[in-house]
Parts: sequence; C-alpha cells; structure tokens
Amino acid sequence: MKTRKRNWLPGVVTIIFLIGIPVWLFTGGDDASLDTPWESMPKRAEHVDHKDLFDNLGELKTGQEVTAACLTCHEDAGDQVLHTAHWRWESDPVEIEGREGLFSTGKKNTINNFCIGIQGNWAACTACHAGYGWDDADFDFEDQGNVDCLVCHDNSGTYRKGAAGMPLEGVDLLASAKSVAVPTRENCGGCHFRGGGGNAVKHGDLDESLYYPTEEIDVHMGRFNFQCVDCHQTKDHVIGGRSISVSVDNKNQVACTDCHNPKLHSDERINAHTDTLACQTCHIPEVAVKDATKTHWDWSAAGDDFQEEDTHHYLKIKGSFIYQRNLRPEYRWYNGLAERYLLGDKVDDSGSTLMNPPKGDIRDPNARIWPFKIHRAKQPYDVELQHLLQPVTSGKGGYWKDFDWDAALRLGEEVTGLPYSGNYDFAATEMFWPQTHMVATKEKALQCQACHAENGRMDWEALGYDGDPIKQGSPARKRSANGQKGGGS
Repeated sequence: MKTRKRNWLPGVVTIIFLIGIPVWLFTGGDDASLDTPWESMPKRAEHVDHKDLFDNLGELKTGQEVTAACLTCHEDAGDQVLHTAHWRWESDPVEIEGREGLFSTGKKNTINNFCIGIQGNWAACTACHAGYGWDDADFDFEDQGNVDCLVCHDNSGTYRKGAAGMPLEGVDLLASAKSVAVPTRENCGGCHFRGGGGNAVKHGDLDESLYYPTEEIDVHMGRFNFQCVDCHQTKDHVIGGRSISVSVDNKNQVACTDCHNPKLHSDERINAHTDTLACQTCHIPEVAVKDATKTHWDWSAAGDDFQEEDTHHYLKIKGSFIYQRNLRPEYRWYNGLAERYLLGDKVDDSGSTLMNPPKGDIRDPNARIWPFKIHRAKQPYDVELQHLLQPVTSGKGGYWKDFDWDAALRLGEEVTGLPYSGNYDFAATEMFWPQTHMVATKEKALQCQACHAENGRMDWEALGYDGDPIKQGSPARKRSANGQKGGGS
C-alpha cells in the first residue's frame, strides 16, 4: 500500500508542475507587481546622416523639389502618407451610435469651439497641414508631390511653414533637407503645441513648455528625454494615438499599459483602483503646469474697438478668453469612444451643446474615470434653424477683415452647404480633451485624501455613485478585457 502511494507522488508532482507553472507565468506569480517598462520601450530607428546626399541636387527652391528628392530613395513613403490622418484630415468611414450610415470625421469637415472650422479658412488653418498648397476646396489629396517631408523630419530647427502649408520665405530648404532625422518634440510640437491659434490654447497637456521640460512638467520627457514617437509609435507613416477632438473610434490607440504593468503598485488597494480609474487620473493631478491654457472663449464679445487687447484676455478678432495655469482636470467616465456634433445637428437649447462628449458610465466595464480639460465657449448659431454655424473668418469678406458676422456666416453657408436663415446668436458649447501628457513624478501623484476627503476633487454623485465609495460602497463591475486601452492621446 505504501509503495503504491509512493508511486503516485511523481505523477501528482508532475501534474502540479504542468498546471502550476503556466498559471504562475500567466499571472506573474509573486512578481506580478514588478514594473519593467523599459523592456517595452521601442528602439528608435538608427539615424542615417543625409548631409551629403543632397550635394549633387543644386539649389532647392521649393518644398516640392525637396519632396521629389526624398521620394527617389523613399519610394513608398509618399503613398503611405497619402493614407494617413495627418494628410487627409479625416478618418476612414466609421459608425456613430444613434446615426444611420458611415461617417468620416476630421478637421476637414467637423466643427469645434475654438476657431470653429477650416472650410473657407483653408490657407490659415492648413499652415499645419503635412503638405503644400491646400488653399481651397479643390486641393488634390492624391498628389504625392505636395507631401511635406520636412515638417516632420527637419532637425535643423529652422524650418517654418506659412499660409497653405508652404515654407516661409527665407527658409533654407537645402539645410533643412540635409538635417532630416527621426521626428523630435520640436517637429510634433510645431503644430500640436500651438493648436487653436497659439501656444497652449487647445489641449491643456500640450504646450511649448514640453520642448525642454523639467521632470516637474512631465516625468517621461523631462527625466528620460522621451520623444513623442517613443510612445506614438509609427508604422508606414501612420502614427499611433488619436484625440476625441475629431475621432469617434478607438483604433490605433496608445495606452500607459503598452509599457507599464497595470498592477504595478505594491499596495493592492491601489491596484484595485485600476478597474475604475485611468492611470492618468492619479498621475496627472494638474495640467498647464507652466503655460496657461485657454478654458473659455466668447466669440460674441469680438469686434469691440474699445477693449484693450491682450492675448490671454481679449482680441478684437476673436473675442474674450479665460486662461488658467495649474489647471485641475474635470472627471468623466470614458471607454475610448466619443459622440460627435456634426454640421447641421441641432443645438441643445436647454444648456450647453456638447461637441464630443466621451462615452461610458459606471455600468460600462470598459470605462474608466478619466481627467479632462473641458473648453467652454460661446459661438454662432442659427436661431431659427437651431444649428451651429461656421463662419469664414480669414481672407476676403472674412470676419477678421470686415467684422461683419452676417456676411461671414453667409460666406460660411456657401462653402459648407449648411443653410443660414440670416438670424444668428451665440450658443454655449463644451469640448472635451482627455489629459494624458504632463505626467507627474510618482511622489506628486494624487493621494487618497485628494478624492476621498471632505471636498475632494471627485463629484461622486455626478459619476453615478451614491456618495464616496469608501463610505457608500461601489457597484460591482466586470473587469474590462481591454485594460487601459480606453485611453486617448
């Protein structure tokens, strides 16, 4: 009998080994809390010195000539760029919940509550387009010759774009071409830090302080010298990450958990929070850390000759503003998707019209509580037809030239095809910007009392709780299979 029992032991041990080892490997065993993000970091492409490659090309007089030279070696690059959002300024057709059919959304055809829209304002807005010559509705999006290689790859620090995306007069194109390399923060920031018409206007977590940040501004960029492309990895010129300012889906997204273990904290009580909180909620306690960001824009105040002009308070061509520094985010549930106000949609006559509200709620297992900058504005709408209007602001007949709202809105009707009754006023709107940059050092991450103390920063009832979940309990939620993939950049 004893012999028989002993004969069982190797088999039992083998079974435990065969079952236990895979489980241990899958769960991380006792080391599940270890964080090894550096193992997930992409390797930057090796730089190829282009200094001598342009010597036989003579003087380069236009951006298109630089592009033609680039494409002689990078034969596939032009066609790749033609299929990117940076070039097309619109998405592939997607479904939008509650609407019939497919919709392409993007800067090309959507309205916002900053400069409102690009249609009719092409030359001014497309100074940040990754191409040359987009100055009207007839721009050819199939012409590789107008791709701007330098805007992303110039490393001389001297390349600048102007109206319709053309290089500014005086730019040394040959010097820029010889300097090309992997994109840096200077390349990306040239457009993204100044979105909406100036430094720090739009995002809240992106501004010119990130060119040369300290770790107090952003720990990844300041302490470790991250470049944008380290997180926003790129394949065939398609750059990972997207914002709900124009996008409504969650494809090709970037997430903290691409590198970080979602259960990296030594305290399991904190790890448990990752089922309901985005990493950013605790690790980005404030944005606009150095440069103030715009939080309110009132177009109805524009045109006043008697107000003193100041970039952060009032401009005759744009109206009045509110800017804030060290901005505390507002918090909403977010599952990575968003709704979208489209041209012609009715305004909300009971309150603010929401341009791109994040989707998700307390019952959604894919949703997390996220930090947002919410930009509030007053912008033109049609009183009779009850939809927002897009004016022409720049160029002949534009509001910035003649300060005539009726004329600017009639021009907007011509370029958008959106009817205008002739009776306008100004409506309140809100636009949501997920905060994912300006990550603080771990010592400055939010502590328990920031949310759970009296007068903490969370509005628990608005988020769907009966009160502080530490006291009232929290509804059971299924764990999301997507982890932190609900995030936007």
